[in-house]
Amino acid sequence: MGSGQVTDWQGKHVTVAGLGVSGIPAAKVLHARGAVVTVVNDGDDARAREQAAELEALGVTVRLGDGATLPEGTKLVVTTPGWKPDKPLFVAAREAGLEIWGDVELAWRLRGPDAAPWLAVTGTNGKTTTVQMLASILKAAGLRTAAVGNIGVSLLDAVLGEEQYDVLAVELSSYQLHWAPSLRAHSAAVLNLAPDHLDWHGSMEAYARDKGRIYEGNRVACVYNVADKATEDLVREADVEEGCRAIGFTLGTPGPSQLGVVDGILVDRAFVENRQKNAQELAEVSDVNPPAPHNIANALAAAALARAFGVPAAAVRDGLRNFTPDAHRIAHVADVDGVAYIDDSKATNTHAAEASLAAYESIVWIAGGLAKGATFDELVAKSAKRLRGVVLIGADRALIREALARHAPEVPVVDLDRTDTGAMLAAVQEAKRLAGEGDTVLLAPACASMDMFANYNKRGDAFAEAVRELGS
Repeated sequence: MGSGQVTDWQGKHVTVAGLGVSGIPAAKVLHARGAVVTVVNDGDDARAREQAAELEALGVTVRLGDGATLPEGTKLVVTTPGWKPDKPLFVAAREAGLEIWGDVELAWRLRGPDAAPWLAVTGTNGKTTTVQMLASILKAAGLRTAAVGNIGVSLLDAVLGEEQYDVLAVELSSYQLHWAPSLRAHSAAVLNLAPDHLDWHGSMEAYARDKGRIYEGNRVACVYNVADKATEDLVREADVEEGCRAIGFTLGTPGPSQLGVVDGILVDRAFVENRQKNAQELAEVSDVNPPAPHNIANALAAAALARAFGVPAAAVRDGLRNFTPDAHRIAHVADVDGVAYIDDSKATNTHAAEASLAAYESIVWIAGGLAKGATFDELVAKSAKRLRGVVLIGADRALIREALARHAPEVPVVDLDRTDTGAMLAAVQEAKRLAGEGDTVLLAPACASMDMFANYNKRGDAFAEAVRELGS
């Protein structure tokens, strides 16, 4: 079963690891193609039993409360992205010489002969925004497309549904790439690399290696971040098709084979005639919403992939103008008494928070939550000169407080020792007290939210509500 399509599923014993968002569709699709499907799942709660009943009604076998042992007769394992590679089930599968596919690999193998090519995006931060910008640009060029993968339409639905696409904008996580050995994108981008999910991958090297898989077999362009050498190293190591090019994006003036920024204009020196001398204007920085530095980088990466697919310059401009970012990604909530209040609750790790802090000059920073093993020295050291004050919330706030004491001892810090529902209002009130006219109060927690909130959306909503209460 090399990298070709698998046509005959009839009677083939497939084990699907995990129910979840991708496990259930995978089980249904394989069952519909005649495979003998067994789903194994660690958990055995009410939700899992409900999902199991739905699958069993179709004729799929489900084993709850035992995700460790490999069902007898298994010939292939299909896993949901979250399962760690060192699980006993996978160890047993590897010892038996079986392939392990993720949902992305399954979708890739089930594509028809005339399937739409994939423009793929990964990176520690900015993936979703970049893929949505890319889809917006492709649509502006009149192409039938969708933002899929880790967001939007599920990949299996996109590949097997009735809708016909010209090209797909695909967001891929490091987990998904780990389990997608035969994926070959038309062109792909790695936006940035920072320590994240190391508990899953085991090491930074393994994490980078999985991200780098996105470049394997690219046909036209491997897009990398000029400011992040690790992304360029991954391009160097990739085994690509003859004629595929390395294309850099930079917030500075671009060299040949790069996209960059000149005098407030996004320009392309990669997909033009005579790139030694010529550059093509694509859009203005003001066409990017919001025009924060890291978001301009996202726009350049999206533009590079679109241009690799042959999209005209005007479509890049129109697509960026038409694009509206998702909630809680540097969203401007309100101005109160000359102070701007910005919700970047989506900044759930230090790398994202660093990008957010770099977008403003004078900041009262609201931070804290669950650190997920992160350290904060580098973040604080880089951002110290922009901080007017800091308000700390959440379970692991002491880690940030200690980093502030080491690298920004003169910055006033308010440490809020409370996790009740009123904590965010208290944080916003303290931030207002610290802020002066022209400052920005920035919620960029650098931490996950689950110690106090259901998710980062709820945390951002609580912030916005607190700001509105100030205003009234």
